[in-house]
Amino acid sequence: MTPQPGPRTIGVAPERLGGWLAGFAERHGVPAVDVTPDRLTLHAPDGAEAAFPLAWGPLPDGDPLAALVAEATRERRVGAVIARRQAHAVGIFEGARLVTGRHGHHYVQGRTKAGGWSQQRYARRRANQAGKSFDAAADDVAEVLLPAVGTLEALVLGGDRAAVSAVLAHPDLAPLGDPRLRHGTAVFGVPDPNAGVLAGFGEVFRKVVVELNQLA
Repeated sequence: MTPQPGPRTIGVAPERLGGWLAGFAERHGVPAVDVTPDRLTLHAPDGAEAAFPLAWGPLPDGDPLAALVAEATRERRVGAVIARRQAHAVGIFEGARLVTGRHGHHYVQGRTKAGGWSQQRYARRRANQAGKSFDAAADDVAEVLLPAVGTLEALVLGGDRAAVSAVLAHPDLAPLGDPRLRHGTAVFGVPDPNAGVLAGFGEVFRKVVVELNQLA
């Protein structure tokens, strides 16, 4: 017997979401729609289910599927911070388009297999280098995002969670901790940021998350 695939999560580009929903209904039958303030779930007649976490908040009144597509495709002005130990990037996006941004690269030594005092000195040097990297990232975040913070609908994050937390912990960046800017807690996994990674980040964070059960 061929094993059934397990539950999985996929990402759908906003522009493809309407077609994806139509295809789900064609494959599994017209689904019942269940909506809560933080999730929309499709329950198909054959048992297939697809759940959409509502990253941007509750849907407005009306046809829930049309509202889901409208919210996904709406062009929002958002700030983005991508941070890893050796590189950072910061930008402002309108929809998927980067309208302004900055990035930097920093030297941080790799880990060593040495032991004893040598390892401790090496670890302190590495921590100091990482701290300088995070300080430089915080400076760029402050210069790019703080003047525009009142115009932003959200702040999206990428890179390494610990590095992002270290950068945003800088006291000058307190305005970016405004709860209205935080939609979910995801830190999108992206490689060390450069100009290309930053420019393409809009396509990453705008994808619609779909959680599928084993029958979908």
